[in-house]
Amino acid sequence: MTQAQDASIDLARFEMSGGQTFQHHQHDEHQLAWARSGVLMVDIQSRCWVLPPHLALWIPTGLRHATGALRESVLVGLYLDPVRCPLAWDTPTVLTVTTLARHLIEYLAGELTPEARIHAEAVLLEVLRPAPGAVFELPLPTDPRARELAALLLDDPADPRGLDEFARAVGSSARTLLRLFLAETGMTFNQWRVHARLQASLGHLAEGAPVARVAARVGYATPSAFVAAFRRVTGQTPASYFASQADTA
Repeated sequence: MTQAQDASIDLARFEMSGGQTFQHHQHDEHQLAWARSGVLMVDIQSRCWVLPPHLALWIPTGLRHATGALRESVLVGLYLDPVRCPLAWDTPTVLTVTTLARHLIEYLAGELTPEARIHAEAVLLEVLRPAPGAVFELPLPTDPRARELAALLLDDPADPRGLDEFARAVGSSARTLLRLFLAETGMTFNQWRVHARLQASLGHLAEGAPVARVAARVGYATPSAFVAAFRRVTGQTPASYFASQADTA
């Protein structure tokens, strides 16, 4: 870790409406993308991450990405000089935003003396850590037909249509889509759909919505089916997953 005086962080705040997207772009600095409120989705190199307020995404310098709001959100972007920044993750990395980290970010958004800013920046860089446990990073297919289907499910994870109906909607066949999802995402279509639904559930759960309501919103017929799927992927129930996140605060 470099000395505190080498730290330098710029902040920008963006109020975003649901569905608003900053199309693919890149920065000369490292960026930390954080939803102060709402839920963000970041798309990088055919992968996407959903970020409720307890998670942020480290985006290395020069990496093209698109950032969108799944609902009304406040995006806070932290921009760090790659020469002076002591953090050096060279791939997109999900970080836990603890209560302390949140307060430090909000403190840095205010008017500070140079000495106070240097100290707060140094502490923030010390407390940023990769998120523990399973985080829903979702690979995206590249074929236009499979990508269109993925977009439909990301937009509405509770869409009840089966693969044959989706195939007709995107001008393909079910067999072709099955092959494309496996080849381009490393998952079967059903596995990908489960991960998309669970990823979509994170924002609702982080906002305290009841499990029964979340299950219905992301396409599960019963809360028990949703909890079982969540446990299979993360090794935890939704309640224990968010309790473990709170324990890091």
